[in-house]
Amino acid sequence: MKRTPACALSRPEPLDSAEHLSYAETVGRSLITLGLLLVVIGLALEFAPRLPFRIGRLPGDIYFHRGNTTFYFPIITCLLVSVVLTLVLWIFNRR
Repeated sequence: MKRTPACALSRPEPLDSAEHLSYAETVGRSLITLGLLLVVIGLALEFAPRLPFRIGRLPGDIYFHRGNTTFYFPIITCLLVSVVLTLVLWIFNRR
């Protein structure tokens, strides 16, 4: 008589909740997330002029103006945006 291993008799592990979502639920959650993101961006644009610093005009951004020539490179702004986007994408990727 053949013996069945104990692991074959155990119940299978339940699937993650993300695997049980239908297409409509997935699209719905994506639209809600996109809507919340748009609200946050809209609020940031609305209240940005009242902040004590200007995005794009942070200390450390390079700005030269001589005669008719202007050179502007927002290096600190680029670094700040990069860090924020990296954190946001890292958080969403962990889901």
